[in-house]
Amino acid sequence: MAMREGIRSAAEASCNGIVRRMVSLPSSLMGGFSRAMGHGRHLIGIGSGRRTQTLPSNFPMHYPEEPLILPEVSVSFLTSFEQQYGTMHPFFYACRFMETLKIAEDEHKFLFLYLHSPEHPFTPSFCRETLSSEAVVQFLDANFVSWGAIADRDEGLQMSATLRPACFPFCAVIAPVAGDNIAVMQQMEGPISPTELVGILQRTLEEQGLAFRSLKAKKAEKIIADRRLREEQDAAYLAAIQIDKQKERLKNVPPPVRPQKPAEAPNKANHERLQNHSAQKQHGKTREASIDPQDPQAARILIRFPNGERREQCFLCTDKLQAVYRYIDSLGVPGIGGNYRLVSSFPRKVYGVDQMGITLKDAGLHPRASLFLELAPTV
Repeated sequence: MAMREGIRSAAEASCNGIVRRMVSLPSSLMGGFSRAMGHGRHLIGIGSGRRTQTLPSNFPMHYPEEPLILPEVSVSFLTSFEQQYGTMHPFFYACRFMETLKIAEDEHKFLFLYLHSPEHPFTPSFCRETLSSEAVVQFLDANFVSWGAIADRDEGLQMSATLRPACFPFCAVIAPVAGDNIAVMQQMEGPISPTELVGILQRTLEEQGLAFRSLKAKKAEKIIADRRLREEQDAAYLAAIQIDKQKERLKNVPPPVRPQKPAEAPNKANHERLQNHSAQKQHGKTREASIDPQDPQAARILIRFPNGERREQCFLCTDKLQAVYRYIDSLGVPGIGGNYRLVSSFPRKVYGVDQMGITLKDAGLHPRASLFLELAPTV
């Protein structure tokens, strides 16, 4: 306990009572982020000043032979977690810590960090009862961007050396700040129940999230308002031009002579056309509903929404990705407009407009896949 308090007090810094402590990121994390930018990842760089912290002497370490280039660390964590505890867990982004931090910044959310210590005696119960709890999964998916790693490997080892946990399981709420620092808004060490974890996260959002993100939210609102105003002005201008052109055209064109026709004939044709259209739509719904999940041609897609809701639907592996988008649009989930994209966890891959025409099998989503609905970032 004395060691823990000493660590916290030494790193503690306040900003109007909001930030619990400021932590400098090690150069290995910052360097990996710069290399990711060099490989075409459109992310924002962070400053050059660095310092590194060390772990307690009794913490088991396995040093990597060279810096990690690809995000295998997150993939190995997810694979290890799902092999032991199943697929019911928060949506952990399978990419580097700095990339995930940038995603959280773009979405104006805090980052939920989990350092996984497989050999610790408290880990199994925490993973099964807390991290796999439906209430925890829904709350984290709706309010946070989540990232996890094994505590004694690669980036997990680097974050352990930086945050210096005194006990496991270790979770923290992280926010980006200027330079090469991060703000540790809250951290939880040791066993904790689902109710306690959700309560702590809820209080963190209420007490610290509003003040910390208010400036970004105001900027985002101004950008959206300015863009909406420009769109409305452009639409009004184009509409006025069309009205003027229509008036000119009507002045020069004599009114056509229309023969008298029974009103019943067109009405009957329209009625038949509507009936055929409805029958085609009903046939499509019946076909989707009749797919047997045990059919080897069936592709079972689990979709996670930002509000924590989960839906599973069966498609044929020959269906195109556009069929999944049509299914989502038909649900009418509140807060989900047409501006979104589907993302797979690992390897992280975005299925957007360019992939609409590929089949689920070619997209690697057969026989089973889990996709997260990610709202497209505002410009």
